Amino acid sequence: MSIETKTTCPYCGVGCGVIARVDEDGEVSVKGDPDHPANFGRLCSKGSALAETIDLDGRLLYPEIDGRTTSWDEALDLTARRFSETIAEYGPDSVAFYVSGQCLTEDYYVANKLMKGFIGSANIDTNSRLCMASSVAGHRRAFGTDTVPGVYEDLELAELIVLVGSNLAWCHPVLNQRIQAARQVRPDMKIVTIDPRRSVTSDLADMHLTIKSDGDVALFNGLLTHLAGSPAFDHDYVSAHTIGFRDARQAALTRSMPDVAAETGLSVAELGAFYRLFETTEKVVTCYSQGVNQSSVGSDKVNAIINCHLATGRIGRPGMGPFSLTGQPNAMGGREVGGLANMLAAHMDIEDEVARDRVQRFWNSPTIAAKPGLKAVEMFEAVADGRIKALWIMATNPVVSMPDADRVREAIRNCPFVVVSDIQRNTDTAALAHILLPAAGWGEKDGTVTNSERRISRQRNFLGLPRQARPDWWHMAEVAKRMGFNGFDYDGPADIFAEHAALSGFENGGMRDFDIGAKADISPDSFEAMSPFQWPHRKGVDEGVTRFFAQGKFYTPDRKARFVPVTSARDDRTTRDAPFTLNSGRIRDQWHTMTRTGKAARLSAHLAEPFVEINPVDAMKLGIDKANLVRVENCYGSVVLRALLTERQPRGGIFVPMHWNDAYSANARVATLLAPRTDPISGQPALKSTGAQVRPAEMAYYGFAVTASRPLRLEAPYWAIAKAQAGWRVEFGFDKAPDHLETWCRETFGLSDRGEHLAYVDNSTRQQRHGFFQGEKLLLAFYLAPEPVAVSRDWAVGQLDARLETAPTRFAVLAGRPGADQVDPGATVCSCFSVGINQIASAVADGCHSVEAIGQHLKAGTNCGSCRMEIRGIIDDCLRQAAE
Repeated sequence: MSIETKTTCPYCGVGCGVIARVDEDGEVSVKGDPDHPANFGRLCSKGSALAETIDLDGRLLYPEIDGRTTSWDEALDLTARRFSETIAEYGPDSVAFYVSGQCLTEDYYVANKLMKGFIGSANIDTNSRLCMASSVAGHRRAFGTDTVPGVYEDLELAELIVLVGSNLAWCHPVLNQRIQAARQVRPDMKIVTIDPRRSVTSDLADMHLTIKSDGDVALFNGLLTHLAGSPAFDHDYVSAHTIGFRDARQAALTRSMPDVAAETGLSVAELGAFYRLFETTEKVVTCYSQGVNQSSVGSDKVNAIINCHLATGRIGRPGMGPFSLTGQPNAMGGREVGGLANMLAAHMDIEDEVARDRVQRFWNSPTIAAKPGLKAVEMFEAVADGRIKALWIMATNPVVSMPDADRVREAIRNCPFVVVSDIQRNTDTAALAHILLPAAGWGEKDGTVTNSERRISRQRNFLGLPRQARPDWWHMAEVAKRMGFNGFDYDGPADIFAEHAALSGFENGGMRDFDIGAKADISPDSFEAMSPFQWPHRKGVDEGVTRFFAQGKFYTPDRKARFVPVTSARDDRTTRDAPFTLNSGRIRDQWHTMTRTGKAARLSAHLAEPFVEINPVDAMKLGIDKANLVRVENCYGSVVLRALLTERQPRGGIFVPMHWNDAYSANARVATLLAPRTDPISGQPALKSTGAQVRPAEMAYYGFAVTASRPLRLEAPYWAIAKAQAGWRVEFGFDKAPDHLETWCRETFGLSDRGEHLAYVDNSTRQQRHGFFQGEKLLLAFYLAPEPVAVSRDWAVGQLDARLETAPTRFAVLAGRPGADQVDPGATVCSCFSVGINQIASAVADGCHSVEAIGQHLKAGTNCGSCRMEIRGIIDDCLRQAAE
């Protein structure tokens, strides 16, 4: 008998509902929850592949001290003792927690309570600082509190959607699907994208503005000036519900239209067209994401956007408002419980003495943090200089994700005491821990998360806890009790959630935005059955419309919004030695540092190795050809990546994904290059505008391998490994050809004396191809050449799962391409259904001339939809070539 459990996806901030099904044999499958109001059954490629990421491969299953397995009691006792001793000798600010948007709200709540209310320091921050802190700062400056005014429905009701610094089609695919579905019903809906890079999302837009990096403040200040003199300016709203408009307008007036054009890199005509569209369209939603937030002027960008919505009164009404697209699954939940170093629980301000007293009385705690703690970049600087002597890292991998990552690694390595709670044993950060605590993973966790529209959903467990893994909240509660603190005797997540809800309503009276007091008395059974709901949900008040601010009533002392004057100029950090602007971010099918998505073969099929996007003209001037390996470097570090030449990247800019780490590549941790510059208000690091140099990485030989088992060792100047359907695929770059290649292959890939060996060697071209077979099964195919290896990679990967009974089929493997009787799917385009470019091209030749027709024929593009624009491009290319 199969059992189905409704839960929530653990990836981005969309917060999609998932139905997990466990069959009698224990096999797990997932599908979208059609009843969940965030996604109505839709899932992206990552969500669809969740069942492929829950195995125990690489899992941390027992507590460890200095690499040896130990008991929970020994690990927890030592953690509590070392933290207590450090606090006693050096004070509460000598310890810190670094937590994660991957934590459930209950985990976050206990961590915040322990650090701020019992240890007495605010040195708890989160990797969410890297994704949405500037939004928090902008909201607090404008609204008086961290309130997201709108809901997802506004995206479907809008007449104009402005996407700023957001590759929505790849980073929030389900929201993109909702918008595209609404656009099919209302074709007059307009979309504008604002991004230095012409992403896949830009292909969906009616207007794309290729703005210079950090030109957003100038752009929206120019818009504010335009709106102030237009019929769109809402005098009544501004007068009744806001203050500070005159100062904000005066600040914006310091730039003329030619000044704005120069700072944004846009023409006056482009600016005018955008400004008129915004002015004349009433229902406007401005969605912004990491291109806005991850900047040294991110907070000012947020307020420049909010200023325009306040000036027109386009906020809190259906189809209108500024909308922050959150990166992580529970960044919002972390904000609600005070997971940031400069906030208290329940959206209260740590600087507010009355709020501090209120929280301390509610917790009945011995102390309360009296000032903001160290934000993420500051925290690791304090670890480096010795101010922080005990550090607990939970559910995140800062050695890969933090800017100036090599310095962060050395700081953690030299910290006197480091605890890491994680599900995986061999992350870059876990390798530096004195104590490792095995955590519960998705499918095992039980609690709540909050998505970008303030919707709280249950994340339910449908798998048992493996071995000795335990939830993060339990780790912290047990340590708290061992440190002698009361108030941590929780029976489970329902108990913690009820306390969290009660605090939100405690002495509230409608004066604080975050209030879910109606759930304060929730029972374990009711918690188990709880349906998704949006806050606020005040005690005694029926759930209803949850948009904020259409009628004013902000959370400032006078209940009026603040226009914030902003004048920040572009923060251009390029130099003669580092002339390119380095932008980092996500790709379609990977998540953060790949500890989860790296396990799913189909998620690695689309883009299987680390790369750098560079404009073809720039590449030609640097002597870089298609698929060459290149070195990207600056004063902070150096990485080696595959060159991806594309006109989507403007000249003078490069883009590198954030995901690859030392488990999947030799040297591709892009955060090693990122400067530790931060926004002075939010503390969010500028991860999208570091200066860098690009040059060819001279390699004598290139290699490619498909292998049934993971290599025993990987020793080469360049390598990148990815999971394949029946094994692994590996790219190499060598200073010289490996000696005795057959022996090298056997030693590297653990073949010993196994496998029949076939080889092809061409001394004139210096190419070698080696195959190792056992019966009809391929164990290893290895290809070596003095230039990037010309092999049909996806076809070669498929041979690991093929029956190779005859000599022709084996020689086809050595040739690296299929015979006449075999099909080469080509590079993967649709990860959801494993459809390649050659299959799509063949379908076009057979008469499928639309994305919908391709979907009907091959299913490609019919699940998450992230590949639809790529399919459209293939169709157009095929039809153009056919017409020539």
